[in-house]
Amino acid sequence: MSRAMLIVLDSVGIGGAPDAARYDDEGSNTVGHVALACAAGKGDRPGLRSGPLLLPNMVALGLGEAIRLASGLIAPGLDAQPTMGLHGAGTETSNGKDTPSGHWEIAGFPVDFEWGYFPHTEPCFPPEMIAEFLAKTGLPGILGNRHASGTEIIEEFGEEHGASGKPILYTSADSVLQIAAHETMFGLARLYEICAVMRELTRSLAIGRVIARPFVGEKRGAFRRTANRKDWAIEPAQPTILDRLTEANRKVITIGKIGDIFAHRGTGEEIKAAGNAGLLDAALSAFERLPEGGLVFANLIDFDVEYGHRRDVPGYAAALEAFDRRIPEITARLRPGDLVIITADHGNDPTWRGTDHTRERVPILAFGPGIGTGSMGVRQSLADIAASLLDHLGMMPGNKGTSFL
Repeated sequence: MSRAMLIVLDSVGIGGAPDAARYDDEGSNTVGHVALACAAGKGDRPGLRSGPLLLPNMVALGLGEAIRLASGLIAPGLDAQPTMGLHGAGTETSNGKDTPSGHWEIAGFPVDFEWGYFPHTEPCFPPEMIAEFLAKTGLPGILGNRHASGTEIIEEFGEEHGASGKPILYTSADSVLQIAAHETMFGLARLYEICAVMRELTRSLAIGRVIARPFVGEKRGAFRRTANRKDWAIEPAQPTILDRLTEANRKVITIGKIGDIFAHRGTGEEIKAAGNAGLLDAALSAFERLPEGGLVFANLIDFDVEYGHRRDVPGYAAALEAFDRRIPEITARLRPGDLVIITADHGNDPTWRGTDHTRERVPILAFGPGIGTGSMGVRQSLADIAASLLDHLGMMPGNKGTSFL
């Protein structure tokens, strides 16, 4: 037996999804467009970064080649030939371009049903659902009730929320209902309680997630979201690699929001942390004590929530470069037989219109002692990642996916 670590760089897409037009995302390319923007001087920010996008370690693992495979783009500064590991482009087949769809398919369960979504109207939530929500929670009312950027709607309604005690409810292009409330004035425990109520009310609508979005601050311009976000997700309808490993008494350690995404089923020891750096620290620490046959499964969220949704090119570029600098730390912890896979769940092109996720292929970078160097090509399902992990860990294959090992 051997060990494995799976790192999902949330939203780090590489373009080229064959069904992107269905989502009005044809031509989006998160990493490719960040590289192009940086080469054109549009990725500069004083005190943060400047110049071309520099990702030498991920390029050595095949990121540039993965972008070319996915979309045909030769991204400036990322075109050097790979020198280690296997590289390829993963094609999501699940319905939806959201977090559960991508993660579930990565874990071996492509979403084959249609999620529920809220209409682009104002108000957007069914009035009978809101009436039942208010009756069950005793709240005086709600604010928002429309599609919105989370940071923008908190700025707009934060002060009124503090004065009225009404939570801020909003949605996006994803199958999601988000509830924002002040962490101290409203109370974190109370926010979690009302989110749990809403989770039950949205089940019949096939809404993928209800998300608590706590924030702090006293006035407009000073509000900021905290790290105490919590997701209530529908359980996967079929077993995932996490279920398989747990049933086989293998050690599973999940980092960040993985536990929430899988409704805490098969997610083993769950570790929370704040920010990409803290999440990666937690993943590396967990991997140090991971026994043979075990899996560490981590999500690094900042790419998506801090930079993709906010359409922040310099921030996104800096986050990619910061992660790239830490890849030597990952390789230094590997023992003979270990495998690391770096991938993503969807795109969130910071140069694209709007503030929503983008439908893209994602990189698959697999490396470790004994793993050769070469291309795995364009994979036809993200479930190939689960199949490869099961193969590597000496488990019987599942129903979905083909191992690239």
